[in-house]
Amino acid sequence: MCEDSILRPKIVAGNWKMNGDSAFISSYCKVLESELKKEPAIKLEQVKVFLLPPSIMLADLRNQLQAVRGLKIQLGAQNSAAYLAGAYTGEVSVSMLEDYACHVCLVGHSERRALFSETDEVVVEKIRQLLTTGIKPVLCLGETLEQREAGNAEQTVRTQLQVVLDAFDEQALQALIIAYEPGWAIGTGKTATPQQAQDMHAYIRSVVSGKSVELAETMPILYGGSVNAENARELFAQSDIDGALVGGASLQAESFLSICRQCEESIS
Repeated sequence: MCEDSILRPKIVAGNWKMNGDSAFISSYCKVLESELKKEPAIKLEQVKVFLLPPSIMLADLRNQLQAVRGLKIQLGAQNSAAYLAGAYTGEVSVSMLEDYACHVCLVGHSERRALFSETDEVVVEKIRQLLTTGIKPVLCLGETLEQREAGNAEQTVRTQLQVVLDAFDEQALQALIIAYEPGWAIGTGKTATPQQAQDMHAYIRSVVSGKSVELAETMPILYGGSVNAENARELFAQSDIDGALVGGASLQAESFLSICRQCEESIS
């Protein structure tokens, strides 16, 4: 294992996207509780685990997770507003997310960029709002299939990252988590090979080192893109991959816990 990776936290975050309801949450938490009773016991003492439901379900999930003893899963949000408060119908502010005990929040997810025209400038403003709270921004970066095939993958990712690095000082950026998610591997069943993922993660770390070498060594970079229980172990074996942003596989409690367990096992 890379010596520097010891300095970085291991993180697994499950993004439910626009899925679930109260019955789903109840069933999910019952499975979590059942899995805890199996041997060997799942401890996850060295991995930070987050679940990111639709914002309307945060309170319900928080309450039901509290009843699952022995497993530390924290809440996160899929999106936040670029504004503090005001006449922004349908938006959710960072203070509201903080009130519901969110610890992380996605920013710039590929679906937000592609479907809702979220620009790099909007991403910066959302991060700025999150940094006024204790919620850590998870900056999502990634290229489309067309950009990769045209040889522009690294330049695309650099552009998305550099605008954030330029907007904040080193101290503020210590709260940042990065998630590399190749757009062509999200919800498609395709995934970057472990080497492709490692190469891009190493490249991202090299870009961050242009801001600060120390920051680059300590900043967690997650992989997201059809991560599942079958491919997680090999991905976590890569020296610059510090965990995963899990989509579809996080909707199955058993699968999600398996990914979390594999992440923890990669530490030893």
